[in-house]
Amino acid sequence: MTVTKKMGEKLVIQGTQNRKQEEAMYNQIRTMIEKGGRLEFDEALELARSAQGNADNLTSLLGVADMVRRHFHGNHFDLCSIINARSGKCSENCRFCAQSSHYDVEVESYRCVTEEETLALARENEAHHVGRFSLVTAGHHVSAEDLRTLFAPLCHTLMEKTSLALCASMGFLTPERAHLLKEMGISRYHCNLETCRDYFPKVCTTHTWEEKVETLGIAKEAGLSLCSGGIIGLGESLAQRLEMAFELREIGVDSVPINILMPIKGTPFEMMEPISREDALIAIAMFRLILPQAVIRIAGGRNHLGDEQEKLFLGGAGGAIVGNYLTTAGNGLVGDVAMFKRLGFVFN
Repeated sequence: MTVTKKMGEKLVIQGTQNRKQEEAMYNQIRTMIEKGGRLEFDEALELARSAQGNADNLTSLLGVADMVRRHFHGNHFDLCSIINARSGKCSENCRFCAQSSHYDVEVESYRCVTEEETLALARENEAHHVGRFSLVTAGHHVSAEDLRTLFAPLCHTLMEKTSLALCASMGFLTPERAHLLKEMGISRYHCNLETCRDYFPKVCTTHTWEEKVETLGIAKEAGLSLCSGGIIGLGESLAQRLEMAFELREIGVDSVPINILMPIKGTPFEMMEPISREDALIAIAMFRLILPQAVIRIAGGRNHLGDEQEKLFLGGAGGAIVGNYLTTAGNGLVGDVAMFKRLGFVFN
């Protein structure tokens, strides 16, 4: 492939005859992004397609994504951990989720995690270089009353007894609840798009993609940093996967958690064919190139790549959610930190 310029610094990817020209194209893309240029959708789609079934192009794509990551973020690695702060059946029908009341999956239910459990987990993570700690709740939203009486005291304890930055993922927001979170010490709000606008109705019908974007806007207006990503492997096409990345770029998110679907028995997606390792690697590299200044954070499902999961962090990702997830098990914290150090990453 080669890259030529069009009006407005747009890149055109064309077929070529030799590897030298292909490498020159990848270098041109890297230089363009590092100088502040941006990939357009058609460019990104063609670039991603060129890596499918082509080991050389995939290697080059991962290498360029890694160089772009190092240019914008150095070797700093951003670790985040979550706690299931409220668990139980949720009114929403997200077809991948074990906590939905629409599906016959057993989950533990409680209104609010205890202070003792929260503080113990937070301190364990803090001791292993984790910088952010997120309170995650099941359900459409958390009421202002519950924020004040249940979750504000947890935040106060965490701020008093740890140095962790606090995040929250508590469903849909109103301006009142967003400002309450800010007053509680929350600095970043999480609300995954899950997938692109076009594919979203095939994933959930009890709320809309637009409602998620509205909540992110409310959080930003309240002065909160934004964390939003999604799940790859929900049955979406490559083009739809990239559409989500461009939507996140338009919203202006700071942190992008990417989950790889691990189908859960009892949910409508339990028989979903797992995404290929190649497509997972391509997705992470493309998210890096489309969102060069965001933290691309690998979340649930990376165990699907087995021994190749390290390639995710050498192909664009610069952060992770560590420990266990909401309804699936993660890697061990100690093993994860050792792996990231072995790959050359450093922590604050």
